[in-house]
Amino acid sequence: MKLLKVVASAVALCAVFAAQARTFDEIKKDGKILIATEGQFAPFNFFNGTTLTGFEVELAELVAKKMGVTIQWKTLGFDALLTGLRQDRWDLVIASHGITEERAKAVTFTQPHYCSGGMIIAMDPAIRSAKDLTGKVVAVQTGTSYLENVQKVSSIKEMKNFPTDVDARSALNSRRVDAWVTDRFVAKAVADKNPNAGFKLGEMLFIERIAAAVAKGNQSLAEGWSKALADTMADGSYTQLSKKYFNEDVRCN
Repeated sequence: MKLLKVVASAVALCAVFAAQARTFDEIKKDGKILIATEGQFAPFNFFNGTTLTGFEVELAELVAKKMGVTIQWKTLGFDALLTGLRQDRWDLVIASHGITEERAKAVTFTQPHYCSGGMIIAMDPAIRSAKDLTGKVVAVQTGTSYLENVQKVSSIKEMKNFPTDVDARSALNSRRVDAWVTDRFVAKAVADKNPNAGFKLGEMLFIERIAAAVAKGNQSLAEGWSKALADTMADGSYTQLSKKYFNEDVRCN
C-alpha cells in the first residue's frame, strides 16, 4: 500500500511539472478558455448577487466570442492570480493588472484593454497630491501597483495594505487611515454611489496601462487575445461597453 502511495505521488508530481500553458490552437480545439479574476473590484470585476459581472468580465465575453470560445470563470484573491497563472492553473487572468517591469518578468501581457492609474482619495479635502501625503497613513490593496507606487512616496508616515480594495476603502471610511489609493474609475464610482460619505477625489499618483496576462512565453494566446480585443475596438462594441460603465472610451490612446 505504501509503495502504491509513493508511485501515485510520483505520478502526480510528474504531472505537475509536465503541465504547460495551453496554446491558442489547443484552446480553440477545446472550445473553452479558463479565465481567472478577482470578483471584488467594481466596476471592473465583481459579483452582482451570485452573478460575476463588470467591465472586464463583459469585455472578456466579447473577446472570447471573437476568438470562437466560451469562458469558464475562476475567482480568487488578487495576490494569487498571477501565481496560479504561472502554475498553469488557468489560461488567462483579467483583473486590472497594470503592466509593470516586475510583473512582465513572470508573465506575458496582452495588449492593454484600458488606461487608468492610481488616484488619491481622502476625507480631508486638503489631501490631494503626493506632497499632501507627507506624514499620513495610506491604505492600499496587497499585491497591486498602487502599493508599489505608494511605497515610492518616502514622506508618508505609514502604508497599510489590505487583502481587498474594499477593505482599504473601509479603512478610509472609518478614518483608520488618512488616504486611500486605488484606480481612478473605482474612485469615481465609489464617490458617485456614496455622495454623502465624504470621499474627496484628489490627483493621480501615477498613470498605467492595464492588460490581461497569460503564462510567460505563451505568445500564441497573447496574440490571439490581442487580435480579438482589437476587433472589439474596431467594431464599436468596446466603445459601447466602455460608455456603459464609464460614460467615456477608456482605451489607451
